[in-house]
Amino acid sequence: MQVTKKNGKVVLFDDEKVICSILKANAEVPGEAMERKTAKMYAAEVFDRLTDRSEIITTEEVRACVAEVLREKGRPQTAEHYLQYKKYYPSYQLQNH
Repeated sequence: MQVTKKNGKVVLFDDEKVICSILKANAEVPGEAMERKTAKMYAAEVFDRLTDRSEIITTEEVRACVAEVLREKGRPQTAEHYLQYKKYYPSYQLQNH
């Protein structure tokens, strides 16, 4: 699956970026620990859902799907922190990956 970034560049979906972003967001939630294998499972679900939609997706679609999965899995605070990182720190993944 390919992802169209905000700058128009098309790249392959990288589940590792999603995993790292989920874990960083979760680290901001007091008393709610998450193991890497859980974040990996969530990233796999994001991939599966987005693959069903289209061959090429946007970063906005990835962001919305990650937040949706986190909320559905009972992690609403992690979802909010994830969205905040993406809103306030657009270069977050580049700096922390």
